[in-house]
Amino acid sequence: MRLGAMGDILHALPAITALRAAHPHWYLGWAIEPQWRGLLAADGCEQRGPGMPLVDRIHIVPAKQWARSPLSAATLRQIGQMRSELKRERYDVCLDLQGAVRSALIGRSAKAARMIGEEKPREPAAKLFFGEKIPTGGVHVIEQAVEVANAIAGEQLPLMAPLLPVEERAEALAAELPQPFVLINPGAGWGAKRWPVERYAAVAQSLNASGYGVVVNAGPGEASLAEELSRVSGGKAVVVQPTLIELIAITRKASLAIAGDTGPLHLASALGKPVVGIFGPTDPARNGPFGGRFRVLRHPESKRDHTRHAEPEAGLLTIEPQAVIAAAMELLEGTK
Repeated sequence: MRLGAMGDILHALPAITALRAAHPHWYLGWAIEPQWRGLLAADGCEQRGPGMPLVDRIHIVPAKQWARSPLSAATLRQIGQMRSELKRERYDVCLDLQGAVRSALIGRSAKAARMIGEEKPREPAAKLFFGEKIPTGGVHVIEQAVEVANAIAGEQLPLMAPLLPVEERAEALAAELPQPFVLINPGAGWGAKRWPVERYAAVAQSLNASGYGVVVNAGPGEASLAEELSRVSGGKAVVVQPTLIELIAITRKASLAIAGDTGPLHLASALGKPVVGIFGPTDPARNGPFGGRFRVLRHPESKRDHTRHAEPEAGLLTIEPQAVIAAAMELLEGTK
C-alpha cells in the first residue's frame, strides 16, 4: 500500500526494489492512485535489468476521487470491485507504507493473514489496523520503509536504487532535447514550498550563459508558472509538459535537476542524478534527496510545518539565486 503522492511513492520504491531482488519469484502487487501508475510500469515499456517488472499486479485505487463523492453509487460500486479484486489475489501479507487510515482500511480489505505497518505511522490511528507494528530508527523515510519491509520475511534488506520503467518512445523524445541540459521544476505541492519564479529565471539565465540548456518541467496545473519562468528568463528555458513516463526519460538525460521539495526532485534523486534542493518548511533530513550527489539549501531557522500556506515560507525567501547557481555549478563540474 502506497497510494500517493509522487515523492512518497518514490521513497517507497527502494524497499520494494530490495524485496524484489531478494525474492524474485514472490508475487508482488501494489495499490496506487491512477496518476502515479507510470512510476511502476508503462504501456510498451522495455523491462530492463533484473527484477523488472517490479510488481506483478497494479491495483488502481482512485481514493482521492472517492473522497469527493464518498456515498455516490459509482464510488460504492468501485470500492466493492476493488475489495473483490484484492481478495481474489489471496495475498499473504499487506504492507502499508503510507501509514494513513485510508490506506490501512483499503489494505485490510485484502484479507491478508498479516497486516504490517510502522509503529508510529503518519496518522496514529492507522496503527489500530496493523497486526504487526514495526519500530523504525532511520532518519529518512526511505530508510524507514526498508525497515518496515524487513518484517515480511524477517531479514535485513539492503538500501537499493529503485527500479523505474523504460519506454523507448519516451527515451527517443528525451534524446531530442539540447544537450547538456539542466532540468528545473518550479512548482510544488503548496505555496510555502515554492521558491519565487523570478529567482528560478535568474538561475536559468546563468546556467545558459555557462553553456547549459535549461528545460522547465510544467507539471499538472503548472503550465502558466513554467511559461512565466521562460518569459522572465528571456527565453533561456524550454518548457515541456511531459507525461510521467516522459518525465522519467527526460530526467535520465538531464545533467542536473533543481527544484523544491516536490516529486520531480525525488525522481531525479532516485535516478541518481545530481540535484539541488531548495527547501523551506519541510525537513530535508527526512524527506530530501537520498544517496548520490546533492546539495540542499535551507535556512537554519526554517521550521518543519506542513500547513499548506499559500505564500513562500520566510526562510525559503532568504535563499538567493547566487547560492543556487553556486551549488549547481559545483555539482556540474563534478559530472565532467
